[in-house]
Amino acid sequence: MRTKTATRRTRNLQLGVPAAVLGALAATLSAAPADAAAATDLTPVERQRSTPVRVVPAQAVPASYVVRPGDTVSSIASRFGLRTVDVLTWNHLSWRSVIYPGQTLTLRTAAAAPAATPAAAPAPTAAAHKVVAGDTVYAIAQKYGTTVDAVLAANGLTRASVIYPGQSLVVAGSAAPAAAPAAAPAPAPATAAAAAHTVVAGDTVFSIAQKYGTTTQAVFALNGLGPTSIIYPGQKLAVRAAPTPAPATAAATTGGQRSATLDGEQAANAALIIRVGRELGVSDRAIAIALATGMVESGLRNLDWGDRDSLGIFQQRPSTGWGTPAQIMDADRSTRVFYGGRTDPNGHVTRGLLDVAGWESMPFTSAAQAVQISAYPDKYGQWETQAYSWLALHG
Repeated sequence: MRTKTATRRTRNLQLGVPAAVLGALAATLSAAPADAAAATDLTPVERQRSTPVRVVPAQAVPASYVVRPGDTVSSIASRFGLRTVDVLTWNHLSWRSVIYPGQTLTLRTAAAAPAATPAAAPAPTAAAHKVVAGDTVYAIAQKYGTTVDAVLAANGLTRASVIYPGQSLVVAGSAAPAAAPAAAPAPAPATAAAAAHTVVAGDTVFSIAQKYGTTTQAVFALNGLGPTSIIYPGQKLAVRAAPTPAPATAAATTGGQRSATLDGEQAANAALIIRVGRELGVSDRAIAIALATGMVESGLRNLDWGDRDSLGIFQQRPSTGWGTPAQIMDADRSTRVFYGGRTDPNGHVTRGLLDVAGWESMPFTSAAQAVQISAYPDKYGQWETQAYSWLALHG
């Protein structure tokens, strides 16, 4: 026994490496690679809870990243301490977009954003085009006398990218100045004249708003009313008739307004969205956006199926960090995640409406799209008027 032990010690001494160090080296060499954890069945939220949160200094995040085999947008975002939704937004992608090896993705952090501004300034022939419903990259390229490839390259897009209304695209060409006259109709809203409506039996704020081409929220604001206010026959309400050009603009932006009568399940989910919004202290507009989004995504039903792994009222995906399947199917929790903000159950893993800078001043459909990153962004605005009606009815 002593002879064998002595022999082992002699061999260790001959190698010149202490046994303790050899043991440590062996443990290191046998450990799984750091990326192996990404191959488990854990969702991004579960992985963040089971491992320390990785905080990458802003200056350490590269301005761009070249996709490698096996990469996903979620894994790239996690690698650099970014949110998946931000990477999608910066690269004009949707949750359905496919990335491929060799593709370059922009990783525009707050620190890197100012540096990009001077780069665009020297291009004297560059112009900007604001995307409207029905636009395609091909149509935009033809309008400005350029090519599809030039527009894609100027905006960091690919042929698989999705453009959406309200998005600003860099274009170039001799036709660019022609876009200026399009802004001429803008002063038209100033011609809208205030009017008064005398309430008759059977009137509702919603029906009055529809009659005068306005919204229930506008009638509330003009008359100091709220969703719980009662109107009565003979009462005079201030209304504002929509100017003639306005309906055409609204139809182009939202694709027209839709309406629906909710059944029991839908009404219960609408009431839940309103209740959570009230508890969080968000505005009526935020609640209306949430209602419209729920209607577009799931028909205001808490679905246990959807595109790929999408679930719940807002069709949130476990694979992109919105929570576990059970968490997403918790309608109360998923609604709070949609609103986001300081009390977001997901923390900073996902981006809710309240986390979108300037959402209050965005067009209705753009605010919803900033959260959902949908391949069909114009659908949310189609439910704007109806959403306010649901808010008045179920709030």
